[in-house]
Amino acid sequence: MSFIQEFKEFAMKGNVVDLAVGVIIGGAFQKIVDSLVKDMLMPVIGKLLGGVDFKHLYLNLGDKTFETMEAAEKAGAPLFKYGVFINSVIDFMIVAMAIFVAIKAMNKLKRDEPAPAPEAPPAEPEDIKLLREIRDSLKKQA
Repeated sequence: MSFIQEFKEFAMKGNVVDLAVGVIIGGAFQKIVDSLVKDMLMPVIGKLLGGVDFKHLYLNLGDKTFETMEAAEKAGAPLFKYGVFINSVIDFMIVAMAIFVAIKAMNKLKRDEPAPAPEAPPAEPEDIKLLREIRDSLKKQA
């Protein structure tokens, strides 16, 4: 079998195609989650916590002071951007929750499928029946 033919068989297997579709959908889903966190959740959480914008929370590790994080970044100051980390953690929690819910729904669908009916045991061979009858007859005589 040639290398190209072998690769073609591998690439067309269901698992590889399913994985590719999952990666593409996951990438698109990540954009939705990023927007949900950055544009909808974090502003509300920041407002509830007194008008804090998490993406602008940082510690300046340098000697100079700056009025904004953007000015510090332009100057090349070392920054500890813990607000961005908080956003990333919330992103992860939402993605993990969505995956959990999706897997739970798939498992429920799998459980709802009826189990295949057990096969009927094969009929007892005739010679076995005769041997049992002979055995039972001998037990009665003894």
